[in-house]
Amino acid sequence: MGVSERLYYTDSYLTQFEARVVERADEGRRVYLDRTAFYPESGGQAADRGTLGGVAVVDVVDEGERVAHVVERALTGEVVEGRIDWARRFDHMQQHSGQHLLSSVILELFGLATVSVHFGSEISTAEIAAPGFDAVKLTEAERRANEVVWENRPFAVEFVAAAEARDLRKASEREGELRIVSIAGLDRSACGGTHVRATGEIGPIFLRKVEKIRGNARIEFVCGGRAVRRARADYEVLSQVARQFSAALDDVAGLVAAQSEKLAEAEKARRKLAGELASMEGRALWEQTAAGADGVRRVVRRLEKGAIDDELRTLAQGFTARERAEFVAAIGEPAAVLFAVSKDGRNAGAVLKPLLAAEGGRGGGAATLAQGSVPNREALERVVAALLA
Repeated sequence: MGVSERLYYTDSYLTQFEARVVERADEGRRVYLDRTAFYPESGGQAADRGTLGGVAVVDVVDEGERVAHVVERALTGEVVEGRIDWARRFDHMQQHSGQHLLSSVILELFGLATVSVHFGSEISTAEIAAPGFDAVKLTEAERRANEVVWENRPFAVEFVAAAEARDLRKASEREGELRIVSIAGLDRSACGGTHVRATGEIGPIFLRKVEKIRGNARIEFVCGGRAVRRARADYEVLSQVARQFSAALDDVAGLVAAQSEKLAEAEKARRKLAGELASMEGRALWEQTAAGADGVRRVVRRLEKGAIDDELRTLAQGFTARERAEFVAAIGEPAAVLFAVSKDGRNAGAVLKPLLAAEGGRGGGAATLAQGSVPNREALERVVAALLA
């Protein structure tokens, strides 16, 4: 079947090449060449796109010794010209090279190793072996990484026997010949990916945020063109906010904080007033509701959609604050029920909990107030009927 010569191993900048078709599969839509500059998805880096013989390449797959090119339609001819989508390739080169630089800087500054990486279509992430990575470290790592970008240190590629490979940032488990990618005076890593010629071509490196995952810190980053586009998008958003406040961009953070505080205070006041109003409505509702034959005043409130919130609870408690009263609220979607009783009545939690369980639902509560959910409206109606029986 032959072995595919991988031209990108020695020249990441090769965008056009000729090759001989050595095999076809899947009715001519899976093509194998004697040599290729198309990078297959590997090591977290996405596959190249482009054309073969004028036909779009929609995927490139690493099959061990060979590289499969999945094309849009059957490819004819024995010798074909390949063209790489350079914009996509260079973007991947900037992100992958930037990750090597970032990981080596974090190891240099803090002694923290990178345990995994992910290259996405918009953002990339590096998972660091540390339970946390605070804003001070993030800023320092970003500053140092960009310093190395400005130093324009060269990248180099060499092929070394695995047994002879030395000073690698991360030990390789591969045997045979290793492809070593290095940044002068900073990093040596076993890697099969495509990389820039020098750190200056990575462009700006922007570290966006840190998340905790699996006991490690995951850093989100963008490099090069992506960093510029992200900075522009962030600037446009901040500019819109500044215009809303009729303020300078540098004043936005303080103004937003002040407005957030005012909104929080207003919301607190609104909830207090809403609670007081609901309580008054509940008491008024008790006065307006006639007692049943057993002397108990009962009210049923039905809502098509929504949730059991504080206002609904307060309304129920306002109604049941007086003697001999029961309040039932039924919400159709998602199916939920609230049951409140006066102090001289039944035990709300003891009554509702078994009714919910019988319908495959869950919930419970105290003597005067209980609530829960059920799988559907039919189950809800049966629970409501049982409460009113």
